[in-house]
Amino acid sequence: MDNRSEPARDPLITGAESEQRRSAAARLFDIRRVIGGLFAVYGIIVTLIGVFDSQAEIDKAEGVRINLWAGLAMLGFGLLMLLWQWLRPAEPPASPEERGVIGPPGSGSATDR
Repeated sequence: MDNRSEPARDPLITGAESEQRRSAAARLFDIRRVIGGLFAVYGIIVTLIGVFDSQAEIDKAEGVRINLWAGLAMLGFGLLMLLWQWLRPAEPPASPEERGVIGPPGSGSATDR
């Protein structure tokens, strides 16, 4: 016989923890963060390459410092994506209780009627 007992679980605390986990997961996997981060990093790299272009590379692009301009555009786009993600964070998905789904399909829940 096992004498281990589990502490009583408060449904409000577990609901808050669940909401916090969903919110963290929604922010972590926000595609704007991934795209913005990649564009910002590549933008910095290409901008640095453009700053240190040789005259031969500039002449090959008909006098346009294409690496510099492309790098600045990529960096700007990446920063805009990160700013968008910061100003309007992702909302966590609604829990089944919030959507009105109480149990699995066919169990007589509110949406099965």
